[in-house]
Amino acid sequence: MSAPDDTDLALVRLLMEDAGQSAGALGRKVGLSQPATWRRIRRLEQAGVLRGRRLRLDPEKLGLGVTVFLGVKLATKGRVGLEDFERAVTAIPEVRMVEHVLGLYDYRLRVVARDLADFERVLRRRIMTLPGIGNVEANVLLTEERRPGPL
Repeated sequence: MSAPDDTDLALVRLLMEDAGQSAGALGRKVGLSQPATWRRIRRLEQAGVLRGRRLRLDPEKLGLGVTVFLGVKLATKGRVGLEDFERAVTAIPEVRMVEHVLGLYDYRLRVVARDLADFERVLRRRIMTLPGIGNVEANVLLTEERRPGPL
């Protein structure tokens, strides 16, 4: 695929706002027919520019009132492979995001829980028992602001 043009980028912006819009509605906003819009979206998907569509859920309304970011430093990188750690940590349902990062920590995790007592249970019984786990630093999310729009 060649580089996305202005119309492609306009479609990406509109889909970032609401990925559930129909091709017809998107086409009207960018001046294309429904079939032309659909073809462009398929081309962006096939090129890997668009990688799936997601629902944005409200964790609090689902009974998950606490979000904690964990910085995790592995203790034994040589004996326990990164893949072993990643496989084990992604199996924990409360861990919503796993990022392998460069810096003070090896991984950054986003963990959700009902409350702090529930988070402590997840931390003690699930996370601290993972293979190769070393130092862990927790930061509790107070508020979250999102910047809408393109990357």
